[in-house]
Amino acid sequence: MTDLKPITQAGIPRALQKAERYRLLNDSSAAESICLDVLEVEPDNQPALVMLLLSITDQFSGGHSEGVLRAQALLPRLRDEYKRAYYHGIICERRAKARLGGHTLGAEDAATEWLREAMHWYEQAEAMRPAGEDEAILRWNTCARVLSRFGASRAAREYEPVLDD
Repeated sequence: MTDLKPITQAGIPRALQKAERYRLLNDSSAAESICLDVLEVEPDNQPALVMLLLSITDQFSGGHSEGVLRAQALLPRLRDEYKRAYYHGIICERRAKARLGGHTLGAEDAATEWLREAMHWYEQAEAMRPAGEDEAILRWNTCARVLSRFGASRAAREYEPVLDD
């Protein structure tokens, strides 16, 4: 691989703005690359770690677990216990949504387990959240609604009308 060029310390704030912009433009691989550049200069940069984690989870697809492992490996580097729990929930929730998007056999069952795991982490985050910080509750509610839709669609598929002879 070609040697990468380091960015400057002074360029970090603008680099993080660009990374966020790339994520919003659905170019998460570019955002991931920028975050890696920032972390080369400042390995403990918390906004870069969070943005990197989100950029990786944006790229989840189907049943591939490599991205999940990479995202989970970032969790211990987050200093704030609330954020570790919250972003653990994000990883699980996005893994569930990726499984659903794959439309493979057993995807709904796997997604259900991942959503329940996400809800567990959101409850952990909720218990230690700062005042006025309701993100974990909002995410928990989203997972609960998705699970409710699964239950309704599963019941509809499993319903077999009784036919008279």
